Amino acid sequence: MSQTGSKLEILINSFNQLFAVSENTLLKAGADEPFYRAPCDGEPGVIFSREDYFSSALHEIAHWCIAGIERRKIDDFGYWYKPEGRTKQEQLEFEQVEVKPQAIEWALSLACDHPFHFSADNLSQEIDASEEFKSKVTKQLSQYLDDGLPARAQALFEYLNTVFRNNLKVENPVCLPLV
Repeated sequence: MSQTGSKLEILINSFNQLFAVSENTLLKAGADEPFYRAPCDGEPGVIFSREDYFSSALHEIAHWCIAGIERRKIDDFGYWYKPEGRTKQEQLEFEQVEVKPQAIEWALSLACDHPFHFSADNLSQEIDASEEFKSKVTKQLSQYLDDGLPARAQALFEYLNTVFRNNLKVENPVCLPLV
């Protein structure tokens, strides 16, 4: 890697270098739960990842990359979220809104040379991500890698790819093993 520090520190520094000024948003680790605090009273927006989990930071960044201008003015983007303990129907609804964020998270994971894992985010119910969901995320990732990610995600992907992988070409995920 071309920078020093832990992977998470490098991710945080990279994100903040790219977006602290241009998007008035910072990335910070160490929260009990992931959360997006919208800009308020002259303070920048902050994406808080859970504890020191690298994947949590990538996932929360992915949600931020999708959120439009108005959503980024609202804490946690105003998104629907039901914590663990979802029914199978609620889990299907969760999966519908998680396809694009998880595809972006996967792309960013590739750029950082970090393993990606599908998240059902419903461990207490022992409901794993469905095969249909995994297929949709894979298809969305393939489309993103072919056509480009949303603008902020694309900028971060390219930057992280340079920092972590020395600008190696990332292969289409159809050829990558699912982890």
